Amino acid sequence: MITLNIEKTLGFISKENVYAYEKQVQDAQEMLENGTGLGNDFLGWLHLPSSITQEHLADLKATAQTLRENCDTVVVAGIGGSYLGARAVIEALSNSFAWLQEKKESPVILYAGHNIGEDYLYELTEYLKGKNFGVINISKSGTTTETALAFRLLKKQCEDQRGKEMAKKVIVAITDAKKGAARVTADKESYKSFIIPDNVGGRFSVLTPVGLLPIAVAGFDIEKLVAGAVAMEKACGKDVPFAENPAALYAATRNELYKSGKKIEILVNFNPKLHYVSEWWKQLYGESEGKENKGIFPASVDFTTDLHSMGQWIQEGERSIYETVISVEKANHSLQVPSDEENLDGLNFLAGKHVDEVNKMAELGTQLAHVDGGVPNLRLTIPALNEESIGGLLYFFEKACGISGYILGVNPFNQPGVEAYKKNMFALLNKPGYEAESKAIQARL
Repeated sequence: MITLNIEKTLGFISKENVYAYEKQVQDAQEMLENGTGLGNDFLGWLHLPSSITQEHLADLKATAQTLRENCDTVVVAGIGGSYLGARAVIEALSNSFAWLQEKKESPVILYAGHNIGEDYLYELTEYLKGKNFGVINISKSGTTTETALAFRLLKKQCEDQRGKEMAKKVIVAITDAKKGAARVTADKESYKSFIIPDNVGGRFSVLTPVGLLPIAVAGFDIEKLVAGAVAMEKACGKDVPFAENPAALYAATRNELYKSGKKIEILVNFNPKLHYVSEWWKQLYGESEGKENKGIFPASVDFTTDLHSMGQWIQEGERSIYETVISVEKANHSLQVPSDEENLDGLNFLAGKHVDEVNKMAELGTQLAHVDGGVPNLRLTIPALNEESIGGLLYFFEKACGISGYILGVNPFNQPGVEAYKKNMFALLNKPGYEAESKAIQARL
C-alpha cells in the first residue's frame, strides 16, 4: 500500500493548518462524486478503475497479442496525455537495457507524434526500414498537428513495407467513438479501434485503452495495474477519514505549502526508472492547476543524478520550493558492493552492502540536508516497482489532483491556455481558414 508522510513539512507549516483543510477537502470530494464542480463533464476517470470489465481487458490483451505476434517494433503515436501515461508505466517496469538485447521477449516500444523534430522523425523512419513494425495511433480528433504528421509518415511507411492488408492488421486506432479524422480513417481502413471516453481528459486517460494497450503490448500485466488502481480508488474514497486518506492529505498539505509561499513543487525520485512518471505528473498538475494566474509550478529531478547539477540550487537557492519524494521500498534485484584489495576509491566500508542500501542512505541524507536548508519534504512510499504499485500511484495522483484543483478554486479538467500557440503556429503556416490571423501575425513580425 502507498503511504504518505508529511512530518518533514511540519517545521514550515503546522499540522493544525493542514487539518483545517478537512472541510474544503470534503467539499471537493462531494463535488467530484456528485458532479457539481467545474469541469464536471470530465469526471470519467474518478471510478474508472473499478468499472473496467474483464471483457474489456481481454479485448485489449487479445489486440496486444496480435501486435506482439506480428511486430518486432511498435510505435506509439500520441502527445501529452495520449502517450505520457503509457510511457511512464512502460519505462518504470522495463529492463533498462532490454531494447539492446538481441533476443527480445516483447516488441521494442518507440514513440512519435510528441514533437515536430525533422531529425527525430527522419531517424525514426530510417530505423524502421526493414522492421516488422506496427502503430498505435492515439488521438481523439486525429488533427493534432504533432501526432497527425507523425501518423501520416508512419501509415505510408507501414503500408509500403508490409503491404496494405498487413498494415490494417498492425495499425490500431485509439480515438473518439463517432467523430474526428482518426475515427474516419479507422473506419475506412478497417483498423481495430478502441474508444477514448468523452468524459476522460487526456492527462487522466492512462487507465483507458490510451495507456492500457501499449502497456500490454510491452508485456506487462494490465490486470494487476488496474487492481492497484482499484485498491487506491478505495483507499482515497470520500468516506475514508481525512487523516487516513493519502490523496486528501497530499492535496491539503500542498495547498497549505502554496499558501505559505512555496510556489514550486519538485517531484523527486531515487530510481531512474521513475523519470517518465515525473513527466506524466508534471502534465497532470501543470495543466490541471496552472490557470487564472494561480497554481504550483511542477518540476522534477532524478536523484542522485541531479544532486550533482540541481542539488546546489535546491539546497541554497530561493526558498520558494518544497519536495515530494517517491521512495521505492524494495529493489527488484540484488547487487552487492564487492571488496577491493587496493581500496583506492575508499569504498571498502561499503563492501557487502546492497547497492539499494547505499541509495536509501543517500535518500535519507538528502532529505535531512534539504529540510535543514529550508525545503519542506513530503515522502510517498511505494512497496516496489511493479504493476500494482504503479497503478496505485497513478490513481493517487489523479484523485489528489482533482481535490487540489477544487481547493485552489480552478477547473482542474480544462486547458484553455494550450490553444494559444496552436493559433499562432497555424497563422504562421498559412493554414486555410486562418487568413485574417496570418495577416495580423505577419504585421506583428
